[in-house]
Parts: sequence; C-alpha cells; structure tokens
Amino acid sequence: MLPPLSPWQQRAYTQAAEAMTAGHFGHATLIAGPALLGKRLLAEHLARRLLCQAPRPDGEPCGSCRSCTLFAARSQMEALEVRPDGTPAHPWGHSAHPDLLFLGYEINQKTGKPRAEIVIEQVRALTGKMGLTSQLGGAQVVIVDPADAVNWSAWNAILKTLEEPQPGRYLWLLASSPAQLPATIRSRCQRLELRLPPRAEALDWLRQRGHAPALAEEALDAARGHPGLADAWAAGDGLVLRRDAVKDAQALQRGQAEATEVAQRWVADGRAAERLRHLAEFALREAAGLTDPAATRTLAARFDAANRARELLHTTVRADLAVAEALLAWR
Repeated sequence: MLPPLSPWQQRAYTQAAEAMTAGHFGHATLIAGPALLGKRLLAEHLARRLLCQAPRPDGEPCGSCRSCTLFAARSQMEALEVRPDGTPAHPWGHSAHPDLLFLGYEINQKTGKPRAEIVIEQVRALTGKMGLTSQLGGAQVVIVDPADAVNWSAWNAILKTLEEPQPGRYLWLLASSPAQLPATIRSRCQRLELRLPPRAEALDWLRQRGHAPALAEEALDAARGHPGLADAWAAGDGLVLRRDAVKDAQALQRGQAEATEVAQRWVADGRAAERLRHLAEFALREAAGLTDPAATRTLAARFDAANRARELLHTTVRADLAVAEALLAWR
C-alpha cells in the first residue's frame, strides 16, 4: 500500500492528472525536484491512476480491478537493491504488475555488489520489454529512479526510445539534478516539478508525522525549508550530527581543535558527507545578513570548501585529506 501524498505532492499530482484526462500527458516526462521531496511516491501514484482498468468517475483508480491488485502486490529482490546511501532502491518493492517497470540501482550479478550507476545493459533489457505488447492491454509505464545515476553510454539507448515513441508507452525520469541529464534528453521530455512548500504547510506536515513542534521548527530551519530532509533528520540523528559539526567548526575557529584530528573522526563512521553538508549550511547561515565584504568572502570560501570536499569523497582522493582541507578553512 502506497503512503498518501503530501500537500505539495498532491498539487503536482493534480496537475499531471488533469493533463492525463485532457490527453496532454506526453510520452516522456522528467519529474524534477530536490531529493527526499517525494518524486518516487508521486510517480507511483500517477502510474496507479494511469494503469487502472476501471477508474472512478473522477479518474482516480478503483483499487480493486486486476490492474490495481497487481499494482499493489510488492516484493523485494532476494539481494536487496540499494542506493549508495544504503536505502532501498525501490522503497515499496517491485510491483507484480507486468506493465509497470522500475529501473534503478541494482545488484551487479558478476560481483554481487550494488552498482553505483545505471548501466547500458539495464537500459537495453528495459527497452526490449518496452517493445513488447502490453500484457494487460492498457498502458505501459517505466519509472527511472534516479535518472541522475544513468551513465552516458546508457543515455544513448534511452534516447532511441524517446525518439521513437509508441502509443500507450510512458517513460518517466526522476531527477534531483536535472541539469546533469543530457540536453538531448531534457529537450524531449515534458517537465513536472516538485517544489518546496510554504513554511506553515511544511511545519504542519512535520507535526502530523509525529514530531514535536520545537523539533519540527529546528529541523525545518536546518533543512532550509525542505520538509522531507527535515523529517529524515528529526526522525534519526541528523540534527545531532548537525549540532556536533557546528561545535567542531566553532572549536576550530577558536583554535581549540586540529583539522586533521576532526577530519579523521568525521570519516571514521562513513558519514563525512553528511557532516560536510551541515558545515556548508552553517557557513551559509553565518553569512546571512552580513555587510562586511571580508567576512562574507571568508564564509563563501568555507561554503565552497565544504561542497568541494563532498564532491571529492566520490573520487579516489583520501577521504580524511579531503575533509581536512575543508576544515582548514575554519581555522
């Protein structure tokens, strides 16, 4: 059973549903928006509506036809497919619906390890299935999540599918960083945006999720208005991690800590990237309202250094050295 949509997801859903009803929903759609804002849930709700064989008068899925029953039947692979951060690649599992296909991070069958990107072999297998007749006689939907992870060789195979659309075939690309997708792909897609909601709406949603009002406000402020990120931090130890990162930065400023020692501690548990994100946000918050050009430049350099180090963590550069360089900007 899919979770209900949040208010901001519902707005995007209504927009797309109206286009479907009017026959204006294109073959290819780029669903864009920040990570953790609910693009996958939105896409699956739309797929359920599109695939239903006996929709209600308002176009919503009936929930009881063969298509809806198969849609709701879910299972995970024996070797769980995970994203690089360890979360499930398919949060609600693969659907038993034969005309709903998910393309995402999978296990490399040769090595038995999770892939770090979506490769051309996956896309070729997918396009082969898209060339077959719909098994239930209706639409066929493919959800690529995240499209940001598709490598450049695989995009060529996807481009062919976009250039030769078939009636009733839908390809939905979910991306947090749509600018990373090739221009030839973006130009062939309709775009459906998920945007950050108003603060009051986000706070109300966080409270409905069971977070105390004070904690919800702290988390939402730390996440700069992003309710999904705030929810994740408030539900886990993200806020504790943030407070500790800020304390370390302040200790470095006072000369009460060494960058190398702090860096080694930050990478020891594999969560250096999260701490660097908090460090960048702290620099941004400190710079707010400043009028002194020198102080602003210093904080801008600290912000850039933290984000540069986050990028370096995805390379072969030693993690502790990359983090230490970012921390040195706080001395």
